[in-house]
Amino acid sequence: MMKGQIFTRYSLIAAAALAIVGWMGCSESKPPALAPAEKVHRVALLQVQKATVPDAVDATGTVRAALSAQLASQVMGTITRVSVHEGDHVRRGEVLVSIDEAQQQAAYTSAKAGLQASQESIAAADADYALAEATMKRYQTLYDKKSLSPQEYDEVKTKLAAAQARREAAHAGHTQAEAGVSQAGTAISFTKVRAPFDGVVTSKLAEPGAMAAPGVPLLVVEDPSRFRLETQVDESKIGAVKLGESVPVVIDELGDQPIEGKVTQIVPAADPASRTFTVKIDLPNPTLSSVVAPDNGGAPLPIRSGLFGRARFPRGQREAIEIPKSAVLSRGQLQAVYIVGSDHLASLRYVTLGAASGDQIEVLSGLQNGDRIVAQPGDGELSGKQVEAQ
Repeated sequence: MMKGQIFTRYSLIAAAALAIVGWMGCSESKPPALAPAEKVHRVALLQVQKATVPDAVDATGTVRAALSAQLASQVMGTITRVSVHEGDHVRRGEVLVSIDEAQQQAAYTSAKAGLQASQESIAAADADYALAEATMKRYQTLYDKKSLSPQEYDEVKTKLAAAQARREAAHAGHTQAEAGVSQAGTAISFTKVRAPFDGVVTSKLAEPGAMAAPGVPLLVVEDPSRFRLETQVDESKIGAVKLGESVPVVIDELGDQPIEGKVTQIVPAADPASRTFTVKIDLPNPTLSSVVAPDNGGAPLPIRSGLFGRARFPRGQREAIEIPKSAVLSRGQLQAVYIVGSDHLASLRYVTLGAASGDQIEVLSGLQNGDRIVAQPGDGELSGKQVEAQ
Protein backbone atom coordinates (compact mmCIF):
# COMPACT_ATOMS: atom_id res chain seq x y z
CA MET A 1 0.00 0.00 0.00
CA MET A 2 1.35 3.40 -0.87
CA LYS A 3 2.11 5.97 1.83
CA GLY A 4 -0.38 8.56 0.40
CA GLN A 5 -3.26 6.08 0.57
CA ILE A 6 -2.46 5.21 4.21
CA PHE A 7 -2.46 8.89 5.10
CA THR A 8 -5.83 9.46 3.44
CA ARG A 9 -7.36 6.49 5.28
CA TYR A 10 -6.24 7.73 8.66
CA SER A 11 -7.51 11.25 7.81
CA LEU A 12 -11.00 9.87 7.14
CA ILE A 13 -11.02 7.93 10.42
CA ALA A 14 -10.00 11.02 12.36
CA ALA A 15 -12.73 13.12 10.72
CA ALA A 16 -15.39 10.50 11.59
CA ALA A 17 -14.19 10.39 15.20
CA LEU A 18 -14.43 14.16 15.48
CA ALA A 19 -17.99 14.06 14.05
CA ILE A 20 -19.08 11.46 16.64
CA VAL A 21 -17.61 13.48 19.48
CA GLY A 22 -19.41 16.60 18.19
CA TRP A 23 -22.76 14.73 18.01
CA MET A 24 -22.34 13.40 21.58
CA GLY A 25 -21.62 16.88 22.77
CA CYS A 26 -24.79 18.21 21.11
CA SER A 27 -26.95 15.40 22.52
CA GLU A 28 -25.87 16.23 26.04
CA SER A 29 -26.97 19.90 25.65
CA LYS A 30 -30.40 20.88 27.15
CA PRO A 31 -33.31 21.89 24.84
CA PRO A 32 -34.33 25.55 24.89
CA ALA A 33 -37.00 26.33 27.49
CA LEU A 34 -40.60 26.73 26.17
CA ALA A 35 -42.22 30.13 26.49
CA PRO A 36 -44.86 30.17 29.28
CA ALA A 37 -48.48 30.02 28.11
CA GLU A 38 -50.30 33.32 27.89
CA LYS A 39 -52.62 33.86 30.80
CA VAL A 40 -56.17 35.10 30.50
CA HIS A 41 -57.76 36.36 33.70
CA ARG A 42 -61.34 36.58 34.91
CA VAL A 43 -62.79 33.92 32.63
CA ALA A 44 -66.24 32.54 33.45
CA LEU A 45 -65.96 28.76 33.81
CA LEU A 46 -68.60 26.17 34.56
CA GLN A 47 -68.48 22.49 35.34
CA VAL A 48 -70.61 20.23 33.19
CA GLN A 49 -73.13 18.21 35.18
CA LYS A 50 -75.75 15.75 34.07
CA ALA A 51 -79.27 16.82 34.97
CA THR A 52 -82.78 15.44 34.66
CA VAL A 53 -84.50 17.12 31.74
CA PRO A 54 -87.88 16.65 30.07
CA ASP A 55 -87.77 13.98 27.39
CA ALA A 56 -89.52 14.67 24.11
CA VAL A 57 -89.89 13.46 20.53
CA ASP A 58 -88.80 16.10 18.02
CA ALA A 59 -90.53 16.22 14.66
CA THR A 60 -90.11 18.55 11.70
CA GLY A 61 -92.73 19.62 9.23
CA THR A 62 -94.22 22.30 7.01
CA VAL A 63 -96.77 24.99 7.80
CA ARG A 64 -99.89 24.70 5.66
CA ALA A 65 -103.20 26.52 5.55
CA ALA A 66 -105.95 24.59 7.32
CA LEU A 67 -108.29 25.54 4.46
CA SER A 68 -106.85 25.51 0.95
CA ALA A 69 -108.45 24.95 -2.45
CA GLN A 70 -107.20 24.37 -5.97
CA LEU A 71 -109.65 26.05 -8.32
CA ALA A 72 -110.36 24.48 -11.71
CA SER A 73 -112.87 24.94 -14.49
CA GLN A 74 -115.78 22.54 -14.91
CA VAL A 75 -116.02 23.23 -18.65
CA MET A 76 -113.50 23.31 -21.47
CA GLY A 77 -112.82 26.64 -23.13
CA THR A 78 -110.38 29.46 -23.74
CA ILE A 79 -109.52 31.63 -20.75
CA THR A 80 -110.49 35.22 -21.51
CA ARG A 81 -109.53 36.87 -18.22
CA VAL A 82 -107.66 36.19 -14.97
CA SER A 83 -108.62 38.91 -12.51
CA VAL A 84 -106.14 38.24 -9.71
CA HIS A 85 -102.45 37.76 -8.95
CA GLU A 86 -100.53 35.98 -6.20
CA GLY A 87 -101.05 37.72 -2.89
CA ASP A 88 -104.42 39.26 -3.76
CA HIS A 89 -107.15 39.01 -1.14
CA VAL A 90 -110.45 37.72 -2.51
CA ARG A 91 -114.01 37.52 -1.22
CA ARG A 92 -116.30 34.52 -1.39
CA GLY A 93 -118.19 34.45 -4.71
CA GLU A 94 -115.83 36.88 -6.45
CA VAL A 95 -115.12 36.05 -10.12
CA LEU A 96 -111.45 35.16 -10.44
CA VAL A 97 -111.22 33.56 -13.90
CA SER A 98 -113.49 34.03 -16.94
CA ILE A 99 -113.77 31.47 -19.77
CA ASP A 100 -115.19 32.01 -23.25
CA GLU A 101 -118.91 31.21 -22.99
CA ALA A 102 -119.93 31.31 -26.67
CA GLN A 103 -120.61 27.56 -26.81
CA GLN A 104 -122.53 27.55 -23.55
CA GLN A 105 -124.50 30.64 -24.60
CA ALA A 106 -125.54 28.93 -27.85
CA ALA A 107 -126.67 25.88 -25.91
CA TYR A 108 -128.66 28.12 -23.57
CA THR A 109 -130.36 29.88 -26.50
CA SER A 110 -131.26 26.50 -28.00
CA ALA A 111 -132.64 25.31 -24.68
CA LYS A 112 -134.77 28.45 -24.35
CA ALA A 113 -136.17 27.87 -27.83
CA GLY A 114 -137.00 24.30 -26.91
CA LEU A 115 -138.81 25.53 -23.80
CA GLN A 116 -140.88 27.93 -25.91
CA ALA A 117 -141.76 25.13 -28.32
CA SER A 118 -142.80 22.91 -25.43
CA GLN A 119 -145.09 25.61 -24.10
CA GLU A 120 -146.78 25.84 -27.51
CA SER A 121 -147.12 22.05 -27.61
CA ILE A 122 -148.79 22.14 -24.21
CA ALA A 123 -151.26 24.76 -25.41
CA ALA A 124 -152.17 22.68 -28.49
CA ALA A 125 -152.38 19.44 -26.47
CA ASP A 126 -154.56 21.10 -23.82
CA ALA A 127 -156.92 22.37 -26.55
CA ASP A 128 -157.14 18.94 -28.18
CA TYR A 129 -157.80 17.34 -24.83
CA ALA A 130 -160.52 19.85 -23.92
CA LEU A 131 -162.26 19.20 -27.25
CA ALA A 132 -161.99 15.44 -26.87
CA GLU A 133 -163.31 15.64 -23.31
CA ALA A 134 -166.34 17.75 -24.35
CA THR A 135 -167.04 15.40 -27.24
CA MET A 136 -166.87 12.44 -24.90
CA LYS A 137 -169.43 14.01 -22.57
CA ARG A 138 -171.90 14.52 -25.41
CA TYR A 139 -171.39 11.03 -26.75
CA GLN A 140 -171.75 9.62 -23.25
CA THR A 141 -175.23 11.16 -23.02
CA LEU A 142 -176.24 9.69 -26.39
CA TYR A 143 -174.77 6.34 -25.44
CA ASP A 144 -176.72 6.31 -22.19
CA LYS A 145 -179.95 6.94 -24.18
CA LYS A 146 -179.14 4.06 -26.51
CA SER A 147 -178.85 6.57 -29.36
CA LEU A 148 -175.24 5.67 -30.15
CA SER A 149 -173.70 2.47 -31.31
CA PRO A 150 -170.96 0.88 -29.19
CA GLN A 151 -168.43 1.29 -31.99
CA GLU A 152 -168.96 5.02 -32.26
CA TYR A 153 -168.72 5.33 -28.50
CA ASP A 154 -165.44 3.41 -28.44
CA GLU A 155 -163.99 5.58 -31.17
CA VAL A 156 -164.70 8.77 -29.21
CA LYS A 157 -163.38 7.19 -26.03
CA THR A 158 -160.15 6.23 -27.83
CA LYS A 159 -159.72 9.76 -29.15
CA LEU A 160 -160.06 11.11 -25.61
CA ALA A 161 -157.37 8.72 -24.34
CA ALA A 162 -155.06 9.70 -27.20
CA ALA A 163 -155.60 13.41 -26.46
CA GLN A 164 -154.82 12.81 -22.80
CA ALA A 165 -151.61 10.97 -23.72
CA ARG A 166 -150.51 13.81 -26.01
CA ARG A 167 -151.28 16.30 -23.22
CA GLU A 168 -149.20 14.36 -20.71
CA ALA A 169 -146.35 14.01 -23.19
CA ALA A 170 -146.42 17.75 -23.84
CA HIS A 171 -146.21 18.49 -20.14
CA ALA A 172 -143.35 16.00 -19.77
CA GLY A 173 -141.56 17.65 -22.69
CA HIS A 174 -142.01 21.01 -20.99
CA THR A 175 -140.44 19.67 -17.81
CA GLN A 176 -137.53 18.33 -19.82
CA ALA A 177 -137.15 21.64 -21.64
CA GLU A 178 -137.05 23.50 -18.33
CA ALA A 179 -134.33 21.13 -17.12
CA GLY A 180 -132.41 21.82 -20.32
CA VAL A 181 -132.61 25.56 -19.77
CA SER A 182 -131.45 25.11 -16.18
CA GLN A 183 -128.56 22.90 -17.29
CA ALA A 184 -127.53 25.35 -19.98
CA GLY A 185 -127.66 28.21 -17.48
CA THR A 186 -125.51 26.22 -15.07
CA ALA A 187 -123.00 25.57 -17.86
CA ILE A 188 -122.79 29.31 -18.44
CA SER A 189 -122.14 29.85 -14.74
CA PHE A 190 -119.29 27.33 -14.96
CA THR A 191 -117.46 29.72 -17.28
CA LYS A 192 -116.88 31.93 -14.23
CA VAL A 193 -114.49 30.48 -11.64
CA ARG A 194 -115.36 32.07 -8.29
CA ALA A 195 -113.65 32.20 -4.91
CA PRO A 196 -115.08 29.46 -2.65
CA PHE A 197 -114.28 31.42 0.53
CA ASP A 198 -112.59 34.59 1.74
CA GLY A 199 -108.86 34.09 1.31
CA VAL A 200 -105.59 34.90 -0.43
CA VAL A 201 -104.40 33.77 -3.86
CA THR A 202 -101.16 31.86 -3.29
CA SER A 203 -100.61 30.42 -6.76
CA LYS A 204 -101.61 31.54 -10.26
CA LEU A 205 -101.33 28.69 -12.76
CA ALA A 206 -103.04 30.08 -15.90
CA GLU A 207 -103.02 33.14 -18.12
CA PRO A 208 -105.53 34.55 -20.64
CA GLY A 209 -105.46 32.67 -23.91
CA ALA A 210 -104.71 29.31 -22.35
CA MET A 211 -107.16 26.44 -22.61
CA ALA A 212 -109.05 25.54 -19.46
CA ALA A 213 -110.03 21.92 -18.97
CA PRO A 214 -112.04 20.22 -16.22
CA GLY A 215 -109.83 19.22 -13.30
CA VAL A 216 -106.78 21.25 -14.36
CA PRO A 217 -105.89 23.74 -11.56
CA LEU A 218 -106.00 27.43 -12.44
CA LEU A 219 -105.51 29.07 -9.04
CA VAL A 220 -104.80 28.13 -5.43
CA VAL A 221 -106.63 30.04 -2.69
CA GLU A 222 -105.90 29.73 1.04
CA ASP A 223 -107.64 30.93 4.16
CA PRO A 224 -105.01 33.10 5.96
CA SER A 225 -106.79 32.96 9.31
CA ARG A 226 -106.03 29.30 10.15
CA PHE A 227 -102.75 27.42 9.78
CA ARG A 228 -101.36 24.11 10.99
CA LEU A 229 -98.02 22.36 11.12
CA GLU A 230 -97.98 18.98 9.38
CA THR A 231 -95.14 16.90 10.84
CA GLN A 232 -93.81 13.40 10.20
CA VAL A 233 -93.30 11.19 13.27
CA ASP A 234 -91.40 7.90 13.10
CA GLU A 235 -93.57 4.84 13.68
CA SER A 236 -91.43 3.82 16.66
CA LYS A 237 -92.19 7.14 18.40
CA ILE A 238 -95.84 7.71 17.48
CA GLY A 239 -96.87 6.47 20.94
CA ALA A 240 -95.60 9.77 22.39
CA VAL A 241 -98.18 11.74 20.40
CA LYS A 242 -101.57 12.28 22.06
CA LEU A 243 -104.61 13.64 20.24
CA GLY A 244 -105.73 16.96 21.72
CA GLU A 245 -102.49 17.66 23.65
CA SER A 246 -100.73 21.04 23.57
CA VAL A 247 -97.18 20.97 22.20
CA PRO A 248 -94.52 23.68 21.72
CA VAL A 249 -93.85 24.59 18.10
CA VAL A 250 -90.90 26.58 16.79
CA ILE A 251 -91.16 28.26 13.38
CA ASP A 252 -87.58 29.04 12.39
CA GLU A 253 -88.42 32.20 10.45
CA LEU A 254 -90.18 33.60 13.52
CA GLY A 255 -87.22 33.01 15.84
CA ASP A 256 -86.49 30.56 18.63
CA GLN A 257 -89.45 31.46 20.80
CA PRO A 258 -91.91 28.52 20.86
CA ILE A 259 -95.62 28.96 20.28
CA GLU A 260 -98.31 26.65 21.56
CA GLY A 261 -100.00 24.31 19.10
CA LYS A 262 -102.63 21.63 19.54
CA VAL A 263 -102.61 18.14 18.03
CA THR A 264 -105.86 17.88 16.09
CA GLN A 265 -105.27 14.89 13.82
CA ILE A 266 -103.08 11.80 13.65
CA VAL A 267 -103.38 10.19 10.24
CA PRO A 268 -104.06 6.52 11.08
CA ALA A 269 -102.07 5.04 8.18
CA ALA A 270 -98.26 5.17 8.05
CA ASP A 271 -96.35 6.08 4.91
CA PRO A 272 -94.91 2.71 3.75
CA ALA A 273 -91.89 4.44 2.16
CA SER A 274 -90.73 6.52 5.14
CA ARG A 275 -92.41 4.53 7.95
CA THR A 276 -93.77 7.73 9.43
CA PHE A 277 -97.17 9.02 10.52
CA THR A 278 -98.49 12.45 9.60
CA VAL A 279 -99.47 14.52 12.65
CA LYS A 280 -101.38 17.79 12.16
CA ILE A 281 -100.99 20.54 14.76
CA ASP A 282 -103.27 23.57 14.76
CA LEU A 283 -101.43 26.85 15.28
CA PRO A 284 -102.75 29.95 17.07
CA ASN A 285 -103.57 33.32 15.54
CA PRO A 286 -101.36 33.69 12.44
CA THR A 287 -100.25 37.18 13.48
CA LEU A 288 -98.35 36.70 16.72
CA SER A 289 -97.57 39.97 18.47
CA SER A 290 -95.17 38.15 20.80
CA VAL A 291 -93.09 36.60 18.00
CA VAL A 292 -90.52 39.03 16.60
CA ALA A 293 -87.65 38.37 14.21
CA PRO A 294 -84.43 40.38 14.64
CA ASP A 295 -84.31 41.36 10.97
CA ASN A 296 -87.88 42.62 10.92
CA GLY A 297 -87.33 45.82 12.86
CA GLY A 298 -89.15 44.57 15.94
CA ALA A 299 -92.45 44.09 14.09
CA PRO A 300 -94.48 40.88 14.50
CA LEU A 301 -94.21 38.32 11.72
CA PRO A 302 -97.19 36.48 10.29
CA ILE A 303 -97.37 32.73 9.91
CA ARG A 304 -97.40 31.73 6.26
CA SER A 305 -97.78 28.45 4.44
CA GLY A 306 -94.59 26.73 3.36
CA LEU A 307 -92.54 27.70 6.43
CA PHE A 308 -90.36 25.11 8.16
CA GLY A 309 -91.35 24.22 11.72
CA ARG A 310 -90.44 21.89 14.57
CA ALA A 311 -92.67 20.37 17.24
CA ARG A 312 -91.76 18.63 20.52
CA PHE A 313 -94.02 15.90 21.89
CA PRO A 314 -93.31 15.33 25.61
CA ARG A 315 -92.73 11.76 26.86
CA GLY A 316 -91.38 11.89 30.45
CA GLN A 317 -87.86 12.68 31.69
CA ARG A 318 -84.26 11.57 31.11
CA GLU A 319 -80.68 12.49 32.04
CA ALA A 320 -78.75 14.79 29.76
CA ILE A 321 -75.95 17.35 29.64
CA GLU A 322 -77.05 20.90 28.93
CA ILE A 323 -74.84 23.96 28.58
CA PRO A 324 -75.55 27.65 27.90
CA LYS A 325 -75.87 28.61 24.26
CA SER A 326 -73.30 31.32 24.94
CA ALA A 327 -70.63 28.64 25.44
CA VAL A 328 -71.03 27.28 21.90
CA LEU A 329 -68.79 28.45 19.07
CA SER A 330 -69.51 27.89 15.37
CA ARG A 331 -66.67 26.75 13.15
CA GLY A 332 -68.16 26.50 9.70
CA GLN A 333 -70.78 23.76 9.87
CA LEU A 334 -69.43 22.46 13.19
CA GLN A 335 -69.97 23.52 16.81
CA ALA A 336 -67.35 23.53 19.52
CA VAL A 337 -66.65 24.65 23.10
CA TYR A 338 -63.48 25.58 24.97
CA ILE A 339 -62.68 22.90 27.54
CA VAL A 340 -60.26 23.68 30.40
CA GLY A 341 -58.04 20.88 31.70
CA SER A 342 -56.41 20.39 35.11
CA ASP A 343 -53.43 22.43 33.88
CA HIS A 344 -55.79 25.39 33.28
CA LEU A 345 -55.03 25.29 29.55
CA ALA A 346 -57.98 25.85 27.21
CA SER A 347 -58.46 23.71 24.11
CA LEU A 348 -61.16 23.63 21.46
CA ARG A 349 -63.39 20.55 21.45
CA TYR A 350 -66.05 19.83 18.85
CA VAL A 351 -69.45 18.72 20.12
CA THR A 352 -72.73 17.40 18.75
CA LEU A 353 -75.73 19.41 19.87
CA GLY A 354 -79.34 18.43 20.38
CA ALA A 355 -82.50 20.38 21.05
CA ALA A 356 -82.48 23.82 22.66
CA SER A 357 -84.59 24.82 25.63
CA GLY A 358 -84.57 28.52 26.42
CA ASP A 359 -80.96 29.68 26.79
CA GLN A 360 -79.73 26.08 27.28
CA ILE A 361 -78.86 23.52 24.64
CA GLU A 362 -78.30 19.78 24.96
CA VAL A 363 -74.92 18.22 24.18
CA LEU A 364 -75.31 14.77 22.64
CA SER A 365 -71.59 13.96 22.40
CA GLY A 366 -68.21 15.57 23.02
CA LEU A 367 -68.52 16.35 26.76
CA GLN A 368 -68.53 14.23 29.88
CA ASN A 369 -69.84 14.76 33.36
CA GLY A 370 -67.35 16.92 35.31
CA ASP A 371 -65.69 18.63 32.33
CA ARG A 372 -64.96 22.33 32.77
CA ILE A 373 -65.80 24.68 29.89
CA VAL A 374 -65.65 28.40 29.19
CA ALA A 375 -69.15 29.81 29.68
CA GLN A 376 -68.75 32.92 27.54
CA PRO A 377 -65.72 32.69 25.23
CA GLY A 378 -66.76 35.62 23.06
CA ASP A 379 -64.72 36.23 19.92
CA GLY A 380 -61.26 35.85 21.51
CA GLU A 381 -58.93 32.94 20.72
CA LEU A 382 -58.31 30.87 23.87
CA SER A 383 -56.74 27.69 22.50
CA GLY A 384 -53.45 26.96 24.30
CA LYS A 385 -53.90 29.82 26.75
CA GLN A 386 -53.96 29.47 30.51
CA VAL A 387 -57.28 30.71 31.86
CA GLU A 388 -58.08 31.76 35.38
CA ALA A 389 -61.61 31.72 36.67
CA GLN A 390 -63.35 34.81 37.91
